[in-house]
Amino acid sequence: MRIALIHAVRVAMDPVDEAFARLWPEARSVHLLDDSLSTDLARDGAITQAMTGRFVTLARYAHQTGADGILFTCSAFGPCIEAAAETVPIPVLKPNEAMFREGARAGTRVGLLASFAPSLPPMEAEFRAIAPSVALETACAPDAMVALNAGDGARHDQLLAQAAEALDGCDAIMLAQFSTARARKVVAEAVGLPVLTSPDSAVRAMRFSLLGGDGAP
Repeated sequence: MRIALIHAVRVAMDPVDEAFARLWPEARSVHLLDDSLSTDLARDGAITQAMTGRFVTLARYAHQTGADGILFTCSAFGPCIEAAAETVPIPVLKPNEAMFREGARAGTRVGLLASFAPSLPPMEAEFRAIAPSVALETACAPDAMVALNAGDGARHDQLLAQAAEALDGCDAIMLAQFSTARARKVVAEAVGLPVLTSPDSAVRAMRFSLLGGDGAP
């Protein structure tokens, strides 16, 4: 199986590669990166029609390369991904869709921890659509993204762990971006709760979508 991975930031690439290596090593994953998407969203402050068109173009290109499935890793662009999914005849996963479904089964109150503030509003809306009866608490550590982009992974992880401590009364915590998955262990140790990551959940879901029972999560 060939899976196209479409990214808006470089730091999302290693976490999903690591998840595929552990959970579905037989799959062949290929990367498509447009790192201007995240900077354009931060500049404009909202998703635009032009951004949606770019996602449609990326999905169609991925399909033309022979991809059996497409996984977007850019969590701030849910509506764009939904529009893109309608244009190709293969499974398309939003980055956090599978994690949100797992989070909805984790308890009555869950936390969502981000390092990129613009991703939170669309992710909150997506989670509430999936699990309207589950309470959602959110926190953001924007300096963690700055640290990771500067190559300081340890500081990135520690800043997320500190921010996670503000998520009181949760049954589990979801790490919002693919790039935050590397902090799972540190966050779990800080809060003593189950911590879900979008790469692991997404790889399991894509495998199940394409392989059925043989790839069940």
